[in-house]
Amino acid sequence: MNITKLAYKIAFERRYKQILRYATKAEQLQAQQLDFLLNRAKCTIFAADNHFADIATRQKSLMAEQGIAPEKALQRAYAETVPLRTYDAIKPWIEQMLTGKENVLWPGLCKWFAKSSGTTSDKSKYIPVTNDALHKTHMRGGTDAMVIYLALNPESKVMNGKGLILGGSFADEKLPKGIKAGDLSATLIQNVAPLVNAIRTPKKEIALMNEWEAKLKALTEATKDVNVTSISGVPSWMMGVLKEVLKAKGAKDITEVWPNLEVFFHGGIAFTPYRQQYEQLIPSKKMHYLETYNASEGFFGIQSSWDDHAMQLVIDNRIYYEFIPMEKFDENDPHMEAVPLTEVEIGRNYAMVITTPGLWRYIIGDTVRFTQRDPYKFVITGRTKAFINAFGEELMVSNADEALAKTCRAMDCEIADYTAGPTFATLGSSANGTTASKGRHTWIVEFAKAPSDIEAFAELLDKNLQQVNSDYEAKRYKGIFLDRLELIVAPAGTFNAWLQKTKGKLGGQIKIPRLSNSRKYIEELTEMIGR
Repeated sequence: MNITKLAYKIAFERRYKQILRYATKAEQLQAQQLDFLLNRAKCTIFAADNHFADIATRQKSLMAEQGIAPEKALQRAYAETVPLRTYDAIKPWIEQMLTGKENVLWPGLCKWFAKSSGTTSDKSKYIPVTNDALHKTHMRGGTDAMVIYLALNPESKVMNGKGLILGGSFADEKLPKGIKAGDLSATLIQNVAPLVNAIRTPKKEIALMNEWEAKLKALTEATKDVNVTSISGVPSWMMGVLKEVLKAKGAKDITEVWPNLEVFFHGGIAFTPYRQQYEQLIPSKKMHYLETYNASEGFFGIQSSWDDHAMQLVIDNRIYYEFIPMEKFDENDPHMEAVPLTEVEIGRNYAMVITTPGLWRYIIGDTVRFTQRDPYKFVITGRTKAFINAFGEELMVSNADEALAKTCRAMDCEIADYTAGPTFATLGSSANGTTASKGRHTWIVEFAKAPSDIEAFAELLDKNLQQVNSDYEAKRYKGIFLDRLELIVAPAGTFNAWLQKTKGKLGGQIKIPRLSNSRKYIEELTEMIGR
């Protein structure tokens, strides 16, 4: 009996029909989310501090004086009343919530906080995961990923086995009783429904372990003899788990261990640099890879087709979206232009702004580019800060991932991790007179499988970067403005050691910063390597 088909018919088919509305009801659905969020939070401290009561008055004025439709008038009134905010700007309200104060950014007490990498002023940031955000955004998003996968693969038997979910842990911090902070995945695992808990592995006690190396060992022992049919997690960390499982079983590939494995729900970082490694590790024609966009702040997107890797924006899970054109982006301007979803342009790069049950006009820091409308599909292009534009080249993470993938395919090699940053022009003197070097990009790369010729790899990577980014190509033209990139090969384990040193721990939620306009990461890593 195929339990999966039965479960889809009973529990998921209705939800899939609702998701199909994204193609025709986007404006209506987004207006409903904003209306719900504003009404639900109207008695909070934040609402009073930010004049929520004036929004309805302004909406009526726009409708009467300019003839604007109610939905668009509400969006305009909201944008004109509530400023855009980064984490540092919304932090004073979050700090109140961390003390146990109720009705601050959202009604009631917030018991859970997703702790993620810090801002310019803090080592860590604490994202409130309110009860509505937990159940109506994050958990519903996870369910939607399964719904879409089963719709794409109707012969699936994924629920006939167990799902291996790779998660993080809670932080050991002194917070008021009943309040916890840690990786978002830890909060999700802690609150997972009993039915879902019955079809996932490993046990909660192992999944929430704090020390990564001990957790990896326990996780391997707990799952190596289980009928695992799906895996979920960040590609870089899941790779480590799969290799440990292979070692424990003495198997040559994962199909020998988990013959019924059929899907990897992945997210957190780009999958492009890892795809080749996974396809070698899991050489199965029935294996699928479904990308999701689930951040600490919300569940935003799910890949909805095997034909392309763009994700469909989730628009009815208590999130209202706005988008700032990147050419107009200025983090210090709380009144910069932000357009609603229905006004985005295909092919344009945007910084994403979200309003959720606990965050208001929040600049999440990710950048996206839409590839189609009706339904709205997009790709993640990078971060508002995670790019290199030291020389006017505007190199995005998506460019770097694509160029690396092309280079690895051509040279039969595999990347474990990487980061890149600028090296600025220098002017010096020698016995032969004045010497100068132009600026260049410095790449630190840790290989899972190194190329036979490192110099040839660097040369090809530079050419591929020029192919995928016209600004970089222009700056590299005949070497007039920029020298060819510099490549530094990091020994195996370097990035893990660096994370342990700089972040204090390892785990599925800790991400490598891929690109930076600063030399901070490059200098920290080169010091560790001894360069």
